[in-house]
Amino acid sequence: MPKSKLRKKVQKAHAHEQDVVDHAVAPAESPRWLAPVMVTAFLVGLFWIVVFYVTQTSYPVPGIGAWNMVIGFSFIGFGFTLATKWR
Repeated sequence: MPKSKLRKKVQKAHAHEQDVVDHAVAPAESPRWLAPVMVTAFLVGLFWIVVFYVTQTSYPVPGIGAWNMVIGFSFIGFGFTLATKWR
């Protein structure tokens, strides 16, 4: 079926659609250092908390008490932050 003529307003509105070219952009790869640092942060945080409980709240840093838990969970939180950037 033949295409009917478009009005001038419609032609101007559709003119930009022909100029737009869709380019498929490949997702960017994450840096090589990201995965090892992420896993290390998870393990350091886990190790920190385990040492805190095994030594009956005496170590890894004596004298700060339950703040050792905050430090351990901070390492784990940092690992999760890096995990969101991993592709």
